[in-house]
Amino acid sequence: MKKITGILLIFLAAFCFSGTAQETNTGEKYGNTLNLGIGIGGYYGYTGYYSYVGRSLPVFNLNYEFDVAKAFTLAPFVSFASYSNSYYYGNPSKNHPYRNYNYRETIVPIGVKGTYYFDNIVKAGSKWDFYLAGSVGFAIVNARWDNDYYGDQNYYRRGSSTFLDVHLGTEYHFNSHFGAFLDLSSGVSTIGLSIH
Repeated sequence: MKKITGILLIFLAAFCFSGTAQETNTGEKYGNTLNLGIGIGGYYGYTGYYSYVGRSLPVFNLNYEFDVAKAFTLAPFVSFASYSNSYYYGNPSKNHPYRNYNYRETIVPIGVKGTYYFDNIVKAGSKWDFYLAGSVGFAIVNARWDNDYYGDQNYYRRGSSTFLDVHLGTEYHFNSHFGAFLDLSSGVSTIGLSIH
């Protein structure tokens, strides 16, 4: 998966900065856009960081796009997901002294997303945008256990906090100020509202 992700990002960078990239017919600017999204994750996985939560939970995402080049934007972003569970099995025995406890994990991925809009290739009309993107960043993870829990506190955490994701998405413009988007990702896919 990491090799495929790397190849797609190299392709994206080469395509974005090649001399053949043309501005759309409308001269549309894609930046100065606030994107608010929500996704559902169960096996919450950014490439390189995994946290098994065992059920679906909402993941919130916020980013702000800036124009960098023709049909190319950069968007700093922050996401948020939180999970908690309680494990109570009655009175703990001497053989299992940590059978009763509460656990909470909060995951806050922070990074930047580079997006290339290929509307000039698709030619779907001014109401639609289509893009390919890559995001890179790190996840701040806060795991909290009850004070009297003496088990393995790294049980639910695996891998590195850095991640690299690939995105393919579209946006539909309701008008010049608002739109709705769908972002399919190798991390957590999201749907949401764009404010221009």
